[in-house]
Amino acid sequence: MSKIILVTGGARSGKSGFAESLCREQNNSTAYIATSVAFDDEMKERVRKHQESRPKEWKTYEIYKDIYKIIKELGKKHQTVILDCITLLVNNLMFVDGIDIDKASEQEINDLEAYIKDQVKKLIEEVKRTDLYFVMVTNEIGLGVVPSYKLGRVYCDFVGRINQMLGRLSDEVYFTVCGIPTKIKG
Repeated sequence: MSKIILVTGGARSGKSGFAESLCREQNNSTAYIATSVAFDDEMKERVRKHQESRPKEWKTYEIYKDIYKIIKELGKKHQTVILDCITLLVNNLMFVDGIDIDKASEQEINDLEAYIKDQVKKLIEEVKRTDLYFVMVTNEIGLGVVPSYKLGRVYCDFVGRINQMLGRLSDEVYFTVCGIPTKIKG
């Protein structure tokens, strides 16, 4: 039976480091699902630092769309999976079809959110069919100022609702602040 853990917190709160420590404690074969796209030098440097922080024996899979399709195969090769991060996954999926959020109708935005929720729901359904120890990292972006521009508001809404869904579906949830994780569920 799978165990699903969600680790959330603000930027530089220590959430990725804590999530990685949970996986290290399992002391087994770990897969690392990286959802970022290194589109500029700053992001490439962030990716490099993340890669250096994790054990060399962990196998990395760079994917953000249709992740659910590889879960069964990962379950055959690994006992532990870390997905870092949900926030970038949502960001990347928002732009898959090239929708201009600023010009999009309410129906187009609703359809896009439904698509992203479906991607995440299918991922969790597939994980629940395995025996994986599955750790997801996300950003808690709902503690700040609501953005003044439409794209930012839509993004915050999407991430907030996805995080709520994942919180309900996860066995354990941790909130990290100042490098200190606090268990808030499970």
